Amino acid sequence: MNNYQSFQEISQDLLQEKISCRGLVHHYLQRIEATKKLNVFLEVFAGEAIHHADLIDKKIKNGTAGRLAGMIIGIKDNISYQNHLTEAASKMLSDYQPLYSATALKRLLEEDAIIIGRLNCDEFAMGGSNENSAFGPVLNPYDNNRVSGGSSGGSAAAVAAGLCHAALGSDTGGSVRQPAAFCGVIGLKPTYGRVSRHGLIAFGSSFDQIGVLSKSVEDAALLLEIMAGKDSCDATASALPVPPYSEELNPKKNYKIAVIRQCKESEGLDDEIRELLNTIIESIAAEGHTVDIIEFPLLDKMVPAYYVLTTAEASSNLSRYSGLLYGHRTKATKNLDQTLSLSRSEGFGKEVKRRILLGTFVLSSGYYDAYYEKAQRVRRMITDETSKVFKKYDLILSPTTPSTAFKLGSKMDPVAMYLEDIFTVHANLAGVPAINVPAGMHSNGLPVGFQLMAKKFDEVTLLQFAKYII
Repeated sequence: MNNYQSFQEISQDLLQEKISCRGLVHHYLQRIEATKKLNVFLEVFAGEAIHHADLIDKKIKNGTAGRLAGMIIGIKDNISYQNHLTEAASKMLSDYQPLYSATALKRLLEEDAIIIGRLNCDEFAMGGSNENSAFGPVLNPYDNNRVSGGSSGGSAAAVAAGLCHAALGSDTGGSVRQPAAFCGVIGLKPTYGRVSRHGLIAFGSSFDQIGVLSKSVEDAALLLEIMAGKDSCDATASALPVPPYSEELNPKKNYKIAVIRQCKESEGLDDEIRELLNTIIESIAAEGHTVDIIEFPLLDKMVPAYYVLTTAEASSNLSRYSGLLYGHRTKATKNLDQTLSLSRSEGFGKEVKRRILLGTFVLSSGYYDAYYEKAQRVRRMITDETSKVFKKYDLILSPTTPSTAFKLGSKMDPVAMYLEDIFTVHANLAGVPAINVPAGMHSNGLPVGFQLMAKKFDEVTLLQFAKYII
């Protein structure tokens, strides 16, 4: 089977009957079986995928197939799929089957995408290494002793290892882009509200956004184009018209690029990644684009503000899992208080408990003003400063991560783990779109990625330039 890098190649071969959807599904199923040690899939929909493939093969012959006929997709385990297990990689949601599919997923299915399975992730999307899953960590395909990144580590590893053509993830503070960087694939986080969150199991409701992991910018653009748009089930989904992203990928002659000095000179940034960033800046400038180093003094405020706000929202969102109406219920119970306490203690993992406790603390009487309200003011400052940058520049360029994928178990300190998000939380705090673009290999044999951010709802510019620099 050809190692397809774009869906266009697949479509052409399907039309010429060089391959079939059934053949594609069998190929990926064989790959999944051969790489089980990576722990990427929590469940493989083998029989169902083959059945759908046969139906779509008939549609292709009849000329009635949708735009995604032949695209094999994996979905993160926090994206609802009707009558399929959707557990958010948590014991709390063991055996949960939603009665509806997420709007984004439903739109892909309507265009004849084939869903091959659900993918491992950090529990309730809380983590940056995929080590917080109740089902064990996902291993990096480039080095099985390294993390795949998180929280969409299964999605990134699946695409990188050739276990599906593309995957859906969710991004609250970098959970699509960081694993994409660690695994050497495209990782797109759209503008907040560009894609409906209906059916996405909530972590931080004002931050969460469904994103795409793929091998090519063209495929990310096509998937976004199909998923995006208003949704009566999600009041935060934007009603703005959806551009034909897949048809608008030709770059302009000149872009104005900002590089934040505080990112470029960050003490925690790997020296080799810094050198590669400098090389890219010089190359872009030599090709006639404007590249300026700018000041953005709020960089050190981003991670603290992000974790105050997202833990507060997580505390609120996850309060529904009490063992009474929703979630795991303990069997060792004598009274109501014990039912609540034991159900949550048994159902949630260590990192989720930590974030619930932090969020409850910052929302508590006497601390609300000191932490939560202050973090909201910092978020507004970050949003305003980001808007000012985009009045002058088309894009902001930075590293996606301060280092390449780190070793499993090497970041047990929560603060050290949280600081891995230093470059990615910016886009979520400001609500702007961002993308990880693979930028070659480090001398340690691991992928390196760079991040581009654009102003709100300007995914066209983001995708154009991402394609240009690859």
